[in-house]
Amino acid sequence: MSVNLQSHSDTDEQLYSYHQLSEREVIECFSSDAEKGLSPEEVASRYEKYGWNELQFKPGKPAWLRFLLQFHQPLLYILLLAGAIKAILGSWTNAAVIWGVTVINATIGYVQESQAEGAIASLVKTVTTEVNVLRERQTLRIPSQDLVPGDIVLLASGDKVPADLRLLKVRNLQVDESALTGESVPVNKSIQLLSPDTPLAERTNMAYAGSFITFGQGKGIVVATANETEVGQISQAMENRVNLSTPLTRKFAKFSRTLLYAVLTLATLTFTIGLGQGESWLYMFEATVALAVSAIPEGLPAVVTITLAIGVNRMARRHAIIRKLPAVEALGSATVICSDKTGTLTENQMTVQKIYAGEEYYEVTGSGYSPKGEVSLITNGQPGSPFEDGLPAALEECLVAGILCNDSQLKQTGEDWSVVGDPTEGALIAAAAKASLSQSSLATLKPRLDSIPFESQYQYMATLHDMASPVIFVKGSVESLISRCSQMVDCHGRITALQPQQIEQAVETMAEQGLRVLAFATKEPLAHQHSLEHEDIETGLVFLGLQGMIDPPRPEAIAAVHACQAAGIDVKMITGDHISTARAIAKRMGIQRSGQVLAFEGQQLKQMGDRDLAQVIEDGVVFARVAPAQKLQLVEALQSRGEIVAMTGDGVNDAPALKQADIGIAMGKGGTEVARESADMLLTDDNFASIEAAVEEGRTVYQNLRKAIAFLLPVNGGESMTILISALFARDLPILSLQVLWLNMINSITMTVPLAFEPKSQGIMQQPPNNSHEPLLNRKLLTRILAVSIFNWILIFGVFEWTKSTTGDITVARTMAIQALVAARIIYLLSISQLGISLAACLRRRATSIIKAPILIIGILAAVILQIVFSQWGVMNTLFETAPLTLNQWFVCLLPMLPMIPMAILAHLIDPPQAKTVAN
Repeated sequence: MSVNLQSHSDTDEQLYSYHQLSEREVIECFSSDAEKGLSPEEVASRYEKYGWNELQFKPGKPAWLRFLLQFHQPLLYILLLAGAIKAILGSWTNAAVIWGVTVINATIGYVQESQAEGAIASLVKTVTTEVNVLRERQTLRIPSQDLVPGDIVLLASGDKVPADLRLLKVRNLQVDESALTGESVPVNKSIQLLSPDTPLAERTNMAYAGSFITFGQGKGIVVATANETEVGQISQAMENRVNLSTPLTRKFAKFSRTLLYAVLTLATLTFTIGLGQGESWLYMFEATVALAVSAIPEGLPAVVTITLAIGVNRMARRHAIIRKLPAVEALGSATVICSDKTGTLTENQMTVQKIYAGEEYYEVTGSGYSPKGEVSLITNGQPGSPFEDGLPAALEECLVAGILCNDSQLKQTGEDWSVVGDPTEGALIAAAAKASLSQSSLATLKPRLDSIPFESQYQYMATLHDMASPVIFVKGSVESLISRCSQMVDCHGRITALQPQQIEQAVETMAEQGLRVLAFATKEPLAHQHSLEHEDIETGLVFLGLQGMIDPPRPEAIAAVHACQAAGIDVKMITGDHISTARAIAKRMGIQRSGQVLAFEGQQLKQMGDRDLAQVIEDGVVFARVAPAQKLQLVEALQSRGEIVAMTGDGVNDAPALKQADIGIAMGKGGTEVARESADMLLTDDNFASIEAAVEEGRTVYQNLRKAIAFLLPVNGGESMTILISALFARDLPILSLQVLWLNMINSITMTVPLAFEPKSQGIMQQPPNNSHEPLLNRKLLTRILAVSIFNWILIFGVFEWTKSTTGDITVARTMAIQALVAARIIYLLSISQLGISLAACLRRRATSIIKAPILIIGILAAVILQIVFSQWGVMNTLFETAPLTLNQWFVCLLPMLPMIPMAILAHLIDPPQAKTVAN
């Protein structure tokens, strides 16, 4: 039989099926020798054929190219062309200012996107280590990149698996594969043959690159290296992922294209008509450039970036670190959150919650490894009071067995508790501590003489202890212990005949609650026995009880799930854990759809057709035992239905799905570097509740961005209409291109940035997600902008014409038109801010207090000071062709504030800030 994974085809499933082959068949596949290893000549030959055991990836774009690509934007094309026209006409100052604006915008974009995409490089780190390998009967310590297919690798506790291995020998081997499969506890390995369709997480005779040996020893043959490993396949999947845009970037792209076409059309029309009316080429070039510059909201990119950056800082205070700015707004548009169970929705600490001992059920309170909690008897379905007169004999024996038949310890760091060793054993120690049983005290009273470590072949662990009378304690799977038991302890602590059906019923009761069940037993050894063998516990065990444990949901995560559902966001669980555990967690957390918790396994998804899969993805809320490719498939399927997907993950296996999702969310504490580098957002506390907080902040950011657009674009509209009409009717331009840039960049940014600091509005999480398909300018917002633009046009044109006719000074007329516009903008700014809304509510006696908005006041004062400098300082007069104003002229400039008040009220009626709430 000959199989070669290194030259595989994606359609050839046999190439991946080393888990279904015997050890001898796999060794023959690679022409290797389990006892001797490969010869140096064979190793050299395979280097040439397969290359080094290093992931290969495409180099990124150089920094200079990334910067130049920032100019590849429709709106910047117009500004670059306008600057070139000014330069040709000899107006180098104007050209320099216009080009400077384009460079500023390009720099902002470059800084925003310059964070290194180091996910592939992180994957390299996951496979770079040293390894013990057998070659020519000698054990050598070599770098992992020197491995070739067919090498015989020796594994020991603490090692990182250097390549994909088919295990040949194991001794109590346990492997932490959580980064690859999502399995929350170490996997017990064996060498038994498996069926071809065994899911990745259940391939117990395989060890995969990047996982860790937590206990035991093993030997395996390398079946895949470099990009052909499971980690390598993930690397390639990430490399092939396109960087999907967010709703905001898509809307801006569409808006920019539309504006580009409109500006080019109007500019061409204006230039042509002007020439046809006998105007000079020089005048029409100035008018056309002024029109183009006025129509482009030059300050908008800067305002958007600043608003997103402020959102980033707010989210950081709520344990969410944003790596990519557009993800801030995208969170506000999220319609589905796909979350892994481990650590995000749950405590990421195994906790004993139920005990069955002496034919009685007991409840254990508290969570995690902390000893805080109580053990109480369940009577009529309800827990009773804690025990004050000592523990029942059967319960105490069950807890003692769990604490002594145990190789782990609990460690306290401040207020936090963690386990040194196996999470399951840590849960047993914590449960005993809640019943006032101390591991250290019991170990002193009952010292261990010998032990049999857990082996997957036997499914149990046993320890021998020296007491007044020696005793053996055994813990393991229910199946392995019940077959060895003949008696059990009853509710009175007496030894009675075993009741298998009663025990099975208890197991089913716990399993229905998603609990992982361990059984405990004891036996009296022979006199003076000091060693322990498997034969000593083949028969004659006395059943003590069961302990059921789970990684419990975080209370704050439960509240966060409900808040997301109230906000119109579906929550789905995509995990590598068992389906029963995942379903139980979902029920506890209220993760459901139409009152049902529909759960599916990866194997079921694999067998479905496209139509069934589409329906399952819509209706299902729990997807368990899914492979990395299936996680990616689920995200893509949701996106194809128009959903905006936020995906959480912490392992290597999550990286492609994180990169594909609209918002990839990685764990900052417990996650792998690969996942963190692939994500748009990191959770510093690994808590689902922080996602809900980030969604709230994302919606607030979108709300503030919408305010900024409503404030900025009417100025562009008014400027454009003024210049267009003036050019068409051969009138003097009321505003010049450089003055337009001052308004659009300096004044607009100064007055708009305070809107980014606006707090969230009431009920923002009772509103549906932001519609990702809605254009940047919807009908109501467009109507508002048009109405205010007409007002601004009348204002600019009216003040300019009146001043020019009364003073005869066109420079003063332009200066007063600009100052009058800015004065009216102050009223309009207040009208769309929460400060203005609060003032109006107080005047109508609908509120008793005015909200504080110091940043808004500072922004208005800064704008006023800059405008005084703009007109009163000689340098600015020369640069921008303005003129100093008298007190009377300043008073005239303030008069338009009065008519802006009813205009602002009309705009508020056209486009009110309130949104519809989510239907119940």
